Amino acid sequence: MNDLVFQGKDNQVLTSSLLVAEKFGKRHVEVLDAIRDLIAKTENSTFVENQKLNKMFALIEQEIPMPVGGGVKKAPVYVMNRDGFTILVMGFTGEKALQFKLDYIEAFNKMEATIKNGGFHIPNSFKEALLLAAQQQEQIENQQKQIAADKPKVLFAEAVSTSQRSCLISELAKIISQNGVTIGQNRLFEWMRKNGFLCNKGASYNQPTQKAMELGLFEIKKTTITKSTGDIIVTTTSKVTGKGQIYFVNKFIGKEEPDANQL
Repeated sequence: MNDLVFQGKDNQVLTSSLLVAEKFGKRHVEVLDAIRDLIAKTENSTFVENQKLNKMFALIEQEIPMPVGGGVKKAPVYVMNRDGFTILVMGFTGEKALQFKLDYIEAFNKMEATIKNGGFHIPNSFKEALLLAAQQQEQIENQQKQIAADKPKVLFAEAVSTSQRSCLISELAKIISQNGVTIGQNRLFEWMRKNGFLCNKGASYNQPTQKAMELGLFEIKKTTITKSTGDIIVTTTSKVTGKGQIYFVNKFIGKEEPDANQL
């Protein structure tokens, strides 16, 4: 809501009847009448000091766009500080009015804190404030998009890094696909052989190379099977460790490859 208030003389935080009308979905003349009614009530009141209210509202003349035909015209506009705004909008009702009351109060408080703390540049006009707000909103949206894009990768890395579970290469292919790079089991086997992670010939075909084992990317699971004839067969299955899963996912999604000495 910082685009709804602006800096006035002596670092005052202000808003205007025009902004109030726009944000509350009212006609400007209705807001002007409400302010005039407030001022009129205090003139004959023995409980309210009219002098105080006069300090909350200041009547000026401002050029505003014509609703029909284009162009601009000069019209009366009330500028008000936080106290004037608060008194004015307390008479407004409805869900939208309540939300905007809360947002306006928050905007005033933040702007005051910024001024007192000598923070970022404070806009000197409504146009400048809108431009600044748009730039800030664009930054926020870009940050949110980046967070959303990185979230699956972050969750995957956190989950795997604390897990001792190894997976089959076919399972790794699915994990890589879930992180945005489509690849099947056969293509992944071929890629690993081509890039020196799996042996490409002989009795060790499709088993991890010595280099891959030293990096801790794989483990070998041996299974002993006793056939009905009494013969014993030992099968060897290559499984990707948790460390290996992070390593290969990072390679496929284009992140910087981990240093082998850190694996």
